[in-house]
Amino acid sequence: MAELRHLVLVLGDQLDLDAAAFDDFDASRDAVWMAEVAEESTHVWSSKPRIALFLSAMRHFADALRAAGRPLHYTHLDDDGNAGSLTAQLAADVRRLRPARLVMTAPGDWRVLQALRAQATALGLPLDVREDRHFYCSVRDFAAHARGRASLRMEYFYREQRRRHGVLMDGPPGARDAQPEGGQWNFDADNREAFGPAGPGAVPPRAAFAPDATTRAVLALVEARFADHPGRLEGFAWPVTREDAHAALQRFVGERLPLFGRFQDAMWPDEPWLYHAHLSAALNLKLLNPREVVAAAEHAYRTGAAPLASVEGFVRQILGWREYVRGIYWTRMPGYVELDALQAHEDLPAWYWTGDTDMACLRDALKQTLAHGYAHHIQRLMVTGLYALMLGVQPRQVHAWYLAVYVDAVEWVELPNTLGMSQYADGGLMASKPYVATGKYIQRMSPYCRGCRYDPAQRTGDAACPFTTLYWDFLMRHAARLASNPRMALQVKNVARLGEADRQAIAARAAAIRRGDVGCAKGQAAPT
Repeated sequence: MAELRHLVLVLGDQLDLDAAAFDDFDASRDAVWMAEVAEESTHVWSSKPRIALFLSAMRHFADALRAAGRPLHYTHLDDDGNAGSLTAQLAADVRRLRPARLVMTAPGDWRVLQALRAQATALGLPLDVREDRHFYCSVRDFAAHARGRASLRMEYFYREQRRRHGVLMDGPPGARDAQPEGGQWNFDADNREAFGPAGPGAVPPRAAFAPDATTRAVLALVEARFADHPGRLEGFAWPVTREDAHAALQRFVGERLPLFGRFQDAMWPDEPWLYHAHLSAALNLKLLNPREVVAAAEHAYRTGAAPLASVEGFVRQILGWREYVRGIYWTRMPGYVELDALQAHEDLPAWYWTGDTDMACLRDALKQTLAHGYAHHIQRLMVTGLYALMLGVQPRQVHAWYLAVYVDAVEWVELPNTLGMSQYADGGLMASKPYVATGKYIQRMSPYCRGCRYDPAQRTGDAACPFTTLYWDFLMRHAARLASNPRMALQVKNVARLGEADRQAIAARAAAIRRGDVGCAKGQAAPT
């Protein structure tokens, strides 16, 4: 006979007391189950900041569950008898607790969902997987949006979302004749400024949270248990509770949102935080609800505290892009992870795990990533991602790296951003063109090139910027494929004008870069 009615499974990215899994929770007959397992830190070589954030947030959420009077069965990573994997620990605890049914909110990782479904079947228990209400758009609704479309474009999806939910609209939610605030849907053209020669000036400090006793215990555990993993923990200050996350939201809206739009693409050495929100980790762990984040930003516009261009640019990331990539993930898995439209086969450079490169922009982005588990979207797309794309790295290796190193990385959001947007491995399903550029793009958006040994204006020779060399090499290798893409027409025409001597020199320089003869020191490789 069952001892429990429902055992509610809560994963490390489901830290929401109002989740659907709790809808009919009865403290006299139900219990909550959470488990820290080594498998979730080792299936990719997770960085120390990422591991620490998940574990600390989970332990704080466990405290919140207990305070709410919800019976909890929690396995710590260092507990005796920890089975090491999620499914093995669940099986051991089910045999002890004897629930009649397993209940959970839909997870953010296809691998985890399939593993839990298989384990529930093996245990002979029903698994009730409930809709994740955290999102504006259900997977079913996204599938309906995508049905019959030869290609998907975020802009059209975003406009539908704005209308449906009445966000930044001159009219009520759902009204087909409602118009966007300011008379235009997208202010992206206003949001591409670089900092001037003097730099970003006095940027308001990031919302940082000193580790409490729970977090300090986690940091010590991570340093001891995962000593060989990449990254550092000295500056760990991420929000790990709902209260911290809400404070971080208020700080962003009040202090940095007004200038976020103008400078969201800008980069500056040794300035990792700038005017960005730093809220994605809290959102992806469900410590924040996207509705409260969007509402706070819109309120700032309505009250005159932030300009429309900044607010629209930020809202587009939450209501548009974040929802869009989730829809792509859940309607295209499991095959999406295997896509490799450009037939890329190079290995990820070992120095991605150390930052040991003499390219100034990559060195700064990688060192920052390893120190904080964070880089903003242009550093990810147009520095680390751009280099891997043009080098020809196998997309699944790039995916594994992004999933491992960033604190906000959950597969539903990381995989489409990496394979689709960054690496063009889906052949244009997500993005209308591969995002490729020479080193001059980085020169325009940052001062990195002033302190670098390489010249972004040169594509061949010892001083040639590897980004510039690889850009031309990429176009040469993929010219036939890209010729039919109207957004790439001018670039393809430019490469067609190259003479044979130039082509050979570019190819030779690109080959030297791929051998590791240019641009890097030998770094530490990830384990296979």
